[in-house]
Amino acid sequence: MHDIRYNEARDEFYVNNPFAQAVLTFRGGADGQEAPIRVIQGPKTKLISADTVEIDTTNNEIVVPQGDEVLVFPMMANGDVAPIRIVRGGAKMGWKSGGGVAVDPVHNLLVTDGTVEVEGEGWRTSYRGGRDSILVFDRTANGEVKPLRVIRGPKTGIQGIRQMQVLPKGGWIVITQITDGGIAEPEGTFVGVWSINDNGDVPPRWKIDGKGNNVMKKPRGVALDAKHKEVIVSDMRLNAVLTFYFPEIF
Repeated sequence: MHDIRYNEARDEFYVNNPFAQAVLTFRGGADGQEAPIRVIQGPKTKLISADTVEIDTTNNEIVVPQGDEVLVFPMMANGDVAPIRIVRGGAKMGWKSGGGVAVDPVHNLLVTDGTVEVEGEGWRTSYRGGRDSILVFDRTANGEVKPLRVIRGPKTGIQGIRQMQVLPKGGWIVITQITDGGIAEPEGTFVGVWSINDNGDVPPRWKIDGKGNNVMKKPRGVALDAKHKEVIVSDMRLNAVLTFYFPEIF
């Protein structure tokens, strides 16, 4: 289990399980060895390696990126259920998903990370599995589609995104850069913020540098607390959760 989401309106938790090729839904008050109330699993789901998960509580959807695809399921899906939409990339479309994903229901956008095929360069391979680009799609995209916008290049500093969130108010994309999960304390880690309208080789609007704050070592997960104007980061190296006061984006 590498990701979890909470739906306050339904008081439910959503957990991905890449080994079981499933997405599990639990009661908010679940405790101990309690069975999930719903399980998305089976050949029709097309789930193979669901490493992360996102929920869209406005449109009642569950979003799962994997490989060259982003799968979208109804919130109440249960059993061997086919996705209602599949956003496909690969060689034909020139992009591959990395694993992070976020939905902006206000601006109707789906954001994921990954890698893109660049003419004369081929597939970018600065990080295992890519993850050196932010890809922005229409939320309702279906089938083989190209991103509306791609944020990538040396000015971005992006080498290996791990997870992301979108703050619809203001239209901000917040990412954690783990750089390389196989290194105990990798260089170049940070939390970065871009606009949903950014495109091309654009530096982050704001940045919490892993080296500069003398605390963050290997940022992995990220969550946003708009009420308290805080960015919450899980750190894989420290086995800790770090909270940063970040009023600029709120």
